[in-house]
Amino acid sequence: MPEQSELPQQKGKQEKIKINSRKEQNNMICKRLTPNERPIFPKRAIITAGMPYGNKNLHFGHVGGMFIHADIFARFLRDRIGKENVIFLSGTDCYGSPIVESYRKLQEAGYEGTLEDYVRINHENQEKTLKNYGISLDFFGASALGEAVSIHKQVSTKVFRTLYKNGYIKKMSMPQFYDEEKKMFLNGRQVIGKCPIPGCASKKAYADECSLGHQFLPSELINPVSCLSNKKPVLRDVENWYFDLEYCIHAVKKYNGFLRKNTNTRKYQLETVEEFLKKPLIYVPKKYIDDLAGLATKFPPHKLTNEEKKTSVVFEFENLDDRDKAKKILDACNIHYTSGKTLVPFRLSGNVEWGIPFPECEELKGLTFWVWPESLWAPISFTLAYLRKHEKEDDLSKWWYDDESTVYQFIGEDNIYFYSIAQTGLFTGLQVPKGEEPDMETVHLSHIIANRHLLYMDTKASSSSESKPPMADELLDYYTKDQLRMHFMSLGLSSKSVGFKPQAFMKEEERVGVDMVLKDGNLITNVFNRLIRTCFYAIQSNCDGKIPKGEVGEQIRHTTEKAVLDYERYMYNHEFHRISYILDDFIRSINKYWVNNVKTADAANDAEFRKQLVIDCFYACKVMAILIHPIAPEGCEMFREYLNLGEELWDWSNILKPVSFYIADIEHHELKYLEPRVDFFKKHDWQLTET
Repeated sequence: MPEQSELPQQKGKQEKIKINSRKEQNNMICKRLTPNERPIFPKRAIITAGMPYGNKNLHFGHVGGMFIHADIFARFLRDRIGKENVIFLSGTDCYGSPIVESYRKLQEAGYEGTLEDYVRINHENQEKTLKNYGISLDFFGASALGEAVSIHKQVSTKVFRTLYKNGYIKKMSMPQFYDEEKKMFLNGRQVIGKCPIPGCASKKAYADECSLGHQFLPSELINPVSCLSNKKPVLRDVENWYFDLEYCIHAVKKYNGFLRKNTNTRKYQLETVEEFLKKPLIYVPKKYIDDLAGLATKFPPHKLTNEEKKTSVVFEFENLDDRDKAKKILDACNIHYTSGKTLVPFRLSGNVEWGIPFPECEELKGLTFWVWPESLWAPISFTLAYLRKHEKEDDLSKWWYDDESTVYQFIGEDNIYFYSIAQTGLFTGLQVPKGEEPDMETVHLSHIIANRHLLYMDTKASSSSESKPPMADELLDYYTKDQLRMHFMSLGLSSKSVGFKPQAFMKEEERVGVDMVLKDGNLITNVFNRLIRTCFYAIQSNCDGKIPKGEVGEQIRHTTEKAVLDYERYMYNHEFHRISYILDDFIRSINKYWVNNVKTADAANDAEFRKQLVIDCFYACKVMAILIHPIAPEGCEMFREYLNLGEELWDWSNILKPVSFYIADIEHHELKYLEPRVDFFKKHDWQLTET
């Protein structure tokens, strides 16, 4: 165990560490730690949380499945490296066919507002909900509203022109669904069918992606139906701009290998990416093939896999063109098949009127950006809008493209394809011209943190299910935000999908055992709250209201050091559920230490022993408050106010220093008087009534 003076490395020691290259930064900031190795955090950090669509209010999964984790990490980094070195941002994703389709249905029901009105209302509601949960965004923008919209248009145009100049953009004629009855092309969400990807469990697939994020070509959608006419649409070729994602497969594969070998990127996330990095495959059920050898001779060069126990044969091709030629042959022979996961051209433009205008190029005009690519660089636009607001617009590169800065992006697992694959290709293409071999250890890319699904009860949340999942605001009628933040943090979404089971939303007969939301919240509303109050009351009763002066006992010092070291390692690895274990052990052990020893002190009427007990436990409470500050900030701020100290308390450089370190004259330093039964971490009103 390091000496107390050796532990702090941020703001003091870390600033002396010079990062000489992007490769060195990648190898230091997001590395896989060896046992007992202390993490190093970047000098500056951007944290983003995945953007919610502008056609809905936030349900519990938006907040509990991702926003709270991003907020905890952002708050931690503000304490760890200085709040001036952290920007936490997100925003409403205003464009895209889901929003257009939702607005169309609302109009049919009598809504008279404009599409922009509709999006603005949802944006404002989302912002209000996030504030209700204590999500401390420095900037919550909207891609079609306010100060961000003009910036986002400029950034989008620049992205296209750079990618075009670097050789990654190509104009392609691809089939798009057309409703012959309505005489119009259909956007992505106006077509619904079955996902063509083998093994996909999605119950909804749209024109070129399913609800689980699988990408495919419109021609591959199984049993398509128009949402406008309920008829089967036809396919008509339409010209659009595409990013050559297939070309980037080698770079993405190389980068994924680097992440797997050297970094703390989540294993399941890397495995999800690997699924898309295979060569183009076609699966053909054996029951549809009369002459396998004869069929194979008609195909372009390929590798054939025919395993005896499998019901399908697999054809592997070198590229998409060869696969598409084989598909045409199968179509001509009326042979059913499905395609495997692979990288397909990533569409950049579309003909949905509600969108960012696409630059005119090669006589192709009147298009808009497809929502997914423009949402990937929207955080850059939001950063620029934030910096412009603070008259620091020239600092953009310092945050996004500097070797001493890291971008952490929190997302849900359905979006791994877009952030870990498409974005990797796009952002690499912006930095390295096509034809040059990119060094994937030096390209400026984000550190992606993908959480697994937050289920409702034991199934994936869906507004169409029999048991409707609660909206985020509804939860606050039954639980405090601190209880919910503690609970969502503890669920272990870094490695598995977990069911959210709030008993307040169950029928009486379904409530078995304890309500886990209350149980996880009790650590601060009961145990820590009681420990803080006990320490303050002991000082007021036995120490004339002054913090006693003295050295912290060795047992408490070692217990505290271990908790701090473990906490920062788990925060570095974004293993938030393990942080809850650390806090639980730490807080309960100190509470037990007090209970066991105060009886001894009282029995012996030993004033010195009682004084030492107060010194030890008050010191531990100070450290606990710093550790809990990113999770339940309001109660911790209240603790700081009663200590009569300033914001310097949260500086991690001094986390293990005694309380006297912060006070020039501890013998005369007055604490704020704590009245009886004052709570630092409060329960909901109905919980107080029940108890």
